[in-house]
Amino acid sequence: MTTTSPAKPTITITITYCIGCNWMLRAAWMGQELLATFQEQLGAVSLVPGEVGGIFEISLDDELIWERKRDGGFPDVKDLKTRVRDRINPQQDLGHIDRAKSGE
Repeated sequence: MTTTSPAKPTITITITYCIGCNWMLRAAWMGQELLATFQEQLGAVSLVPGEVGGIFEISLDDELIWERKRDGGFPDVKDLKTRVRDRINPQQDLGHIDRAKSGE
């Protein structure tokens, strides 16, 4: 008997952080939040030690969705989850995050 398993997701989030600024824990926390919310859609979340100089970038596959200097600091986790959701599954309900936006 042959069984087929569902296709493994291939979407990858990469978080590159400044090693000199000690932003590894912030990067790991954001990665954990994304994995918890999108566990069925993501294939991997990678943490990449970056060069000293204040780098903090988040990419979804090859698309840069957050850059600390360009976007004015660190993303609020709600904004980050919304950006990821809008790219991988726009119909997905983010629970209380979406209800807070609509005023419910």
